[in-house]
Amino acid sequence: MKANGKVFKYGDNVDTDVIIPARYLAATSEKELAAHCMEDIDPEFIRKVQPGDIIVAEKNFGCGSSREHAPMAIKGAGVSCVIAETFARIFYRNSINIGLPIIECPQAAHDIEDGDMVEVDFDSGKIYDRTRGTEYQGQPFPPFMQKIIRDGGLISYINDREE
Repeated sequence: MKANGKVFKYGDNVDTDVIIPARYLAATSEKELAAHCMEDIDPEFIRKVQPGDIIVAEKNFGCGSSREHAPMAIKGAGVSCVIAETFARIFYRNSINIGLPIIECPQAAHDIEDGDMVEVDFDSGKIYDRTRGTEYQGQPFPPFMQKIIRDGGLISYINDREE
């Protein structure tokens, strides 16, 4: 499983309130949520993001409230992966549960710049910054978590196992 795309770079402590502002929490579909993704931190994000693009952030991405809406908005916007130095634990789990690939790699989070073209190999945890010609070793997911993401989230994964 791989991700390829242009990077949107953010700093430390990007909380769920700027990923998807509370005023849009009545929305329930990824598409509705995506229309407002990152608008309080980056008003141009939703107009510039393309399917497959990647968010890179520094420490504590997804902190704040435990809303599942935040990773849903990111996934709905077409983001193929979020790379960060660290994630808030509830955001990390919510991302896996809805099938949004995320990967922790402090050095990549620090070095990769806005606009770089990046490829992520989820099987190995390798991150390649194609713009700069650099490679990083992130924390790969165990096979069962890769299957959850490949299946589109925990519900689909469970349903597939019951059949």
